[in-house]
Amino acid sequence: MRKKTIAIVDNSTWNIYNFRLGLIKQLKATGYDVLVIAPVDEYIHYLNESGIVRHIPLHYLAPQSNNPLRDLALVIELWDIYRREKPDLILHYTIKPNIYGNLAAWLAGVDAMSTITGLGYTFLHRSLINRMVPALYRIAFKYARRVIFYNHEDRDLFIKKEIIAPHKGHIIPGSGVNVNHFRPLPLPDDSTFVFLFIGRLLYDKGLAEFVEAARQTRQRYRHAECWVIGEINAKNPAAVSKEDMLHWMEAQDIRYWGVVADVRQYIKKAHVVVLPSYREGVPRSILEAMAMGKPIITTNVAGCRDTVKAGLNGFLVPPADAGALAQAMRKALLLSADDYASMGELSRQIALSEFDEKLITHHYINVIREILHQDPMITAELPALTETGGKNQPGER
Repeated sequence: MRKKTIAIVDNSTWNIYNFRLGLIKQLKATGYDVLVIAPVDEYIHYLNESGIVRHIPLHYLAPQSNNPLRDLALVIELWDIYRREKPDLILHYTIKPNIYGNLAAWLAGVDAMSTITGLGYTFLHRSLINRMVPALYRIAFKYARRVIFYNHEDRDLFIKKEIIAPHKGHIIPGSGVNVNHFRPLPLPDDSTFVFLFIGRLLYDKGLAEFVEAARQTRQRYRHAECWVIGEINAKNPAAVSKEDMLHWMEAQDIRYWGVVADVRQYIKKAHVVVLPSYREGVPRSILEAMAMGKPIITTNVAGCRDTVKAGLNGFLVPPADAGALAQAMRKALLLSADDYASMGELSRQIALSEFDEKLITHHYINVIREILHQDPMITAELPALTETGGKNQPGER
């Protein structure tokens, strides 16, 4: 019997390497052929790890471009690939593949499903272009067999706005975390108490609030340090300005480590991981920290609140409130050794029971099998995987 082919379409090879490798490996282990369709970047080396996978480059997918002619060229490019390759099912990720990929799949007569990894800038900021996106989703998702959301609130919003029919929306809580790659490691034996922010350097991630909370916290607790890891992406309209970053560095309330190849060594040294984001799908950096047994401070907003049981494995604060964030950081500083250990242990248990990458890929494969009219797989039937590379970078982009 011919193997079924699953195509995975994303806006960068960076995303493939950091967020899709686990699914790719599980699909192949389960008996599917996998075709990856994405622009090529320096992370094309994922082909060394993913086994026999074909990668077709995209030339017209520019995530930050608003050029309608380029987007039309992308639809034609995707349609031509789908028509030639005839995959049994296409998995679309990120905005442009979700919109234009579904249209191209419909034109090519190929089944497709979409994943909303988060709503982010498009739904947080009102502009003419951003107001068009829900209407484009509404058109494109008529042709999607299923639409996967990382949290209930995003799905409910799409149903309320009549972007999708209720039966199409499914919840799968994020892209998962490799709990073997990210596992608890002993803290260094010193007196410094480290708060760590991991993420793209965007105002929407709450970085300005983190810096102000760091200033307030360090005024009272000089042994506290506040670290930042992440990429300055000037192409993102919500990117932190270089002037602000320079000012924050000169004030010495944060230590910026840039983009790092392996965040585990920084999470290991951190006592608490902080993400005061305005909205997320499910934040990967928080899942990685939880898998390593860290207490969490994050915001009481969609996606973020799904990772924290308030007061048990961390603290929830209102978004855009540096004072409340500083207060939560002070609470963390004053935890007893037993309470601190209990919070970290619960974080690890939540990561294992709810966000393990193997559980997430199991959910995805069962949705795929439903669309392809195949019997569902029980967890015990899933082949064991070796440790997945990547998985150590800030959130999806």
